[in-house]
Amino acid sequence: MADAAARLTNLVEELFGTPFPLRLRTWDGSTAGPPGGPVLVVRHRRALRRLLWRPGEVGLARGWVAGELDVDGDLYTALDQLTAFAARRRGTIGLSPRDPRQRAALRALIGLAGLLPPPPPPPEEVRRSAGVSHTRRRDRAAISHHYDVGNEFYALVLGPSMVYSCAYWDTATVTAPDGSRTGFTLEDAQRAKLDLVCRKLDLQQGMRLLDVGCGWGSMALHAAREYGVRVTGVTLSREQADHARKRVADAGLADRVEIRVQDYRDVRDGPYDAVSSIGMAEHVGAAPYLEYARQLRALLRPGGRLLNHQIARRPERAGSVYQVDEFIDRYVFPDGELSPLGSTVSALERAGFEVRDVESIREHYALTLRRWVARLEDGWERAVVLATPGRARVWRLYMAASALAFEHGRIGVNQVLAVNTPPGGASGLPLRTRTWTG
Repeated sequence: MADAAARLTNLVEELFGTPFPLRLRTWDGSTAGPPGGPVLVVRHRRALRRLLWRPGEVGLARGWVAGELDVDGDLYTALDQLTAFAARRRGTIGLSPRDPRQRAALRALIGLAGLLPPPPPPPEEVRRSAGVSHTRRRDRAAISHHYDVGNEFYALVLGPSMVYSCAYWDTATVTAPDGSRTGFTLEDAQRAKLDLVCRKLDLQQGMRLLDVGCGWGSMALHAAREYGVRVTGVTLSREQADHARKRVADAGLADRVEIRVQDYRDVRDGPYDAVSSIGMAEHVGAAPYLEYARQLRALLRPGGRLLNHQIARRPERAGSVYQVDEFIDRYVFPDGELSPLGSTVSALERAGFEVRDVESIREHYALTLRRWVARLEDGWERAVVLATPGRARVWRLYMAASALAFEHGRIGVNQVLAVNTPPGGASGLPLRTRTWTG
């Protein structure tokens, strides 16, 4: 009798003490739950074994990446409903729940799953290494895991701009939640972001710009082509550097743009007139952040500007300890850490910078991520060939969940403009700075 979906729904509701919001379809073809919305598909009972051996986010992530869990219908709605379900649950799966009904439900769930030895993690998972994080060698490995998955894969997701950070949308044209409206494309929004950074840095002909974490060279190319500056871009990803160098050569800008495979801590050829760090500081880590800020200030001439574009998390409640997101750490950004905005500003000030402007562009990142997800879904068959099915599933889940996190204000992204103000106090900024936002 095909009734696994109904049995599983009842067991989950018994264990968690609250109605399960999604319709379920299980490996035996049965369905249960509210109709009309997205369907959570459990393709194999192995997904249940993963959750029983590793309850929570890691177990769910492993089932998703392995293709044992899926969603039919709108992924954003499903993730929203699952997040709300987790937040309001009254119980939890434990090894020895005191409630006899939960004990019975847990035994029944084990019977439904077939509790054999735990399935091995998908090959896309990175195990957290022991030892000190954010050494040069470990940072190179983390960057390689995230970025060296094929430039063609990233081109499919990011589009021709090859910019892997928050775009800057024209609010006069963006009206739908996914940012879909004619007249302002993803390319337009990424170009607007790069130009915003250049204007905040007040780039002028002949200046020297250091682009830390230069990616595939988009910022370097834009600054050299549109503002006539000389740019040094540094990245730890060889695949990024190879692609960026080709773009530079094709644009005829090799005399103005140099792309290096180099750690920012090893840059010694300052002073620069300006430094851009766009979506790179999330890789630095909380403990080394002050060193990062001091190094960038040491590379700037007196009066030079830093534009630090960085994702931020909410501060922890009193008495709480920050826990790195396990899915992100194992599948997306190994050793990546998010800091609250206040911590970032404090570190920059402690390093000797004068912070002159902070602009939150949180909603812009939600719009950007939805566009990336749409591009990935539209090119799905090609994406799984360019990467792996598991890697493509990691990126789809990561970007969709991140879009919702930005929309709901669980995380944000900020551009912090800081100046290496000389002892005399002449910052070089106009009395009113917000003219750059248009």
